[in-house]
Amino acid sequence: MRSLREKLQATARQPVVKKQAAVDCQVKEIRVPAEAFLLPERIAADNLYLMLGGQWQDVKKENILFLDTETTGLSHGAGTVAFLVGVGYFEEESFVVRQYLMRDYDEEIFLLQRVLAHLGEKDTLCTFNGASFDMPLLDARFTMQRMRNPYHLQHIDLLHVARRVWKLRLKSCRLSRLEERVLGITREDDLPGALVPERYFQYLKTKDEALLADILEHNAQDIISLAHLLHQLVVMHESPCCAAQKEDVFSLGRVYEMRGRMEGARMCYRAADKGSLSALARARIAETYRREGSTEQAAKVYESMIRSGQGGIAPMVAMAKICEHKRRDIPSALEYTRKAIILCAEKDGGDMAALQKRFERLMKKARKE
Repeated sequence: MRSLREKLQATARQPVVKKQAAVDCQVKEIRVPAEAFLLPERIAADNLYLMLGGQWQDVKKENILFLDTETTGLSHGAGTVAFLVGVGYFEEESFVVRQYLMRDYDEEIFLLQRVLAHLGEKDTLCTFNGASFDMPLLDARFTMQRMRNPYHLQHIDLLHVARRVWKLRLKSCRLSRLEERVLGITREDDLPGALVPERYFQYLKTKDEALLADILEHNAQDIISLAHLLHQLVVMHESPCCAAQKEDVFSLGRVYEMRGRMEGARMCYRAADKGSLSALARARIAETYRREGSTEQAAKVYESMIRSGQGGIAPMVAMAKICEHKRRDIPSALEYTRKAIILCAEKDGGDMAALQKRFERLMKKARKE
């Protein structure tokens, strides 16, 4: 039996295998016929303003870089790394998806260099929650690798745009849900995003590249879906009343109203004035008139709501305010307030104390007159 000294000497004689220095990350490319995408050649600045606010110029399709990352965690901490970055762009007759994968941590710098090169080639970035997650994480990794990102592309983050349009109807606006309910895309055996970090760590231990296949497929589909989703949102903001679901038409009316396009907003609200949305739509129509200073137009809508029993006490309170402050008609303001108090007592819905305070104040005004 060998002594401990002999064992140590035998170990020392074994050659040390040095890991070969990384020279690049792994690159994978997918090309999809451009005809599979309906995105127009140019997106109008006005449409982008409706979607995102701010100042825009027309954006050419060929100048858009679609980007999505797969990371080792969901935080922006120093230990979180984007181990896979997928980018997509239109090139001649194809939509190109290029994916950059770091097979180990020493390949990160090459991945970041590749991404940086793409950022320098385009003027517009399109992501899904990239403004809050993907780009801050990449910028942090640039810093950690002593690199500088001099490119600050105008950013189309579709998450917030999608929420404004579809949250009323779909509640959840995760990309996978939008794919299914809006784009009609159903993923087969898709790897849930929550399992991606665990899968990558398994790969790092085993170096079994088969473990990465699902992640690469998941990322590529995200990039492709971004292009389809952008087209869908462009169309809906250009022609809001063409939306198939009245909830979406109503939500687009809110977008137009938020951007100060009152006539466009009313057009949407009138188209959505059906069923359970009728009261909400009419209330918004009245509010747009009120914001424009068209008090009597707003009053007509409030009065029609009261006749139809819509909106609870809100239209009654609104009419009380109009009668008091605009028409100087205190008796009518008192009557609307009285009706609101009765309805509030019957339905137990509303601020009874505020109504009574309003009624008492109006009574004092009436006595002075």
